[in-house]
Amino acid sequence: MVMDRRGQHAPTDQVLMNCSAFDGTGEGSVGDQAIWLRSDGTVAQVGDRQAVLDAAGATPQPVNVVDLAGGYVAPGLVNMHVHLGLALPGAMTAASDRTDPAARALQMAGSARRALHAGITTARLVGETGYTDFTLRRAIRAGTVPGPRLFTAGHALCCTGGHGHDSDGLEADGADGFRRATREQLRAGADLIKVCVSGGLAGEHEAIETPQLTDDELSAVVTVAHDWGRSVTAHAGPADVIERVIELGVDGIEHGYQLTPEVATEMARRGTWYVPTITVSRCREFFEEHQVPAWMMERALGAGPRHWESLQHAIAAGVRIVMGSDMPPDAPFEGTTATVREMEYMAEAGMPPSDVLRAATSRAAEWLGASGQVGTLEPGAAGDLIVLDADPVVDVSALRTLHAVVQGGRAVRDDRGHWTREESR
Repeated sequence: MVMDRRGQHAPTDQVLMNCSAFDGTGEGSVGDQAIWLRSDGTVAQVGDRQAVLDAAGATPQPVNVVDLAGGYVAPGLVNMHVHLGLALPGAMTAASDRTDPAARALQMAGSARRALHAGITTARLVGETGYTDFTLRRAIRAGTVPGPRLFTAGHALCCTGGHGHDSDGLEADGADGFRRATREQLRAGADLIKVCVSGGLAGEHEAIETPQLTDDELSAVVTVAHDWGRSVTAHAGPADVIERVIELGVDGIEHGYQLTPEVATEMARRGTWYVPTITVSRCREFFEEHQVPAWMMERALGAGPRHWESLQHAIAAGVRIVMGSDMPPDAPFEGTTATVREMEYMAEAGMPPSDVLRAATSRAAEWLGASGQVGTLEPGAAGDLIVLDADPVVDVSALRTLHAVVQGGRAVRDDRGHWTREESR
C-alpha cells in the first residue's frame, strides 16, 4: 500500500478482481471481470480479468489489487426520493427541533452517512428545511462529511396550507408568488424544483385527492425552472391532477397514488418520469415504530391497493420509472433497508430485475442529467459501486447480501475486509 509523506494512504489506482459485474445498462452480470479504478476516483476500465490486469499493470504507477472473492458488483445505487431531515407527524416531529440549524444539520449528516453505508452513493433530495441541504452538499463534495452525491431541490413549493407546509414546504400563492419561490431555490443552487400539486399522506387537513395549485401557479414554476435549465417534479396523487400537470410541462411525478391506465399511457407518450415510492403505502412496521398518528397510518395504508395498481399501470404502459424510497434510504424494513424493499416491491409488481436495477442506477442518472457520470460502470464514470454475495440481475433480493460500498474509488464500507488485504503490483 502506498503512503504519502504524512504516513497516510496516498491515492493509487486499484484493480478489483475475482468478481462478476453488472454495469448498470446491460441485461445481466458478466463473470470473471475486473474493474480498474483510477486514483482520481473514476472508472478506467471494466472487462475481462486478465485484460484489465494487463492494462493496469502496464502503467508506471503502483496498482493495488483487491480480491473480491467471487462477489457480484453493481453501480452504487441512486435513490431518487429522499428527505434527509424527515420528520413525520408524531414522535419524529416531537423529537426534532426545526428551529435549531445545528440540530437539523447533524440529523441530516447522520442520515447521509447511514444512506451511504446502505449502498446509496447518489441521492436526489426533494424537500428539506432551511437550505441546510445546500450546506451539506458542499460539505460532502469537500470530503468533510460522508454521504451520497447530492442533487437537491431545496424547499418543496406548496400553496398556503398545502402539502408539506408544516415541514419542508415553502408556501406561496399566485403566479408571482410561485415565480419568486422558484427563483429563491435557484438562487440557493437547486438542481431541480419540487412542487406539491395535490394532497398526500402526511397532511392532516387535506386528502390525497385535494388539488392544490392553479394552472397559472404551476405554469409559472415550470416556465422559470425550464428557463434556467432545471427539471420540475411534482408530488401528485390523483389521476386527474396528474393528467393536468403533465400537460402543463411537469417533467416527473412523485408517488402517483391513483394512476389510471389512460394517464399512465399519456405519461409514457410524453416521456414523463415516475418515482412510485411504493413502500410509503405499505410500511405499517415503520409507522408503528415512529408512532405516527392514527389518521396518517389509516390514510397511507388505505392507499396501498390503489397505489400498487398505479405502479402496475405504469409498468404496463412503459412509463420511465426510477427508484425512490421516501422512507429514509437506510431505514430497517422487513429484514432489509427501505431502499432494497422498494426495489423488491418494484420487481414483485412486474418489473424485470434488470429494469429495477437500471431504475436505481443508469436510468436514475439519466433523469438527473448525469448519464455517464454516476449509475454506471463505464470509463470516466465515478467509481461508485456495491459488492454483493449473489447476482441481483437474477433476483433483486440479492441486494440484501450487500457487504461493501465504494464511492469515488474509496471503500466506505468493507464488512469482509477485502481492502485490508489488498496487494500492490
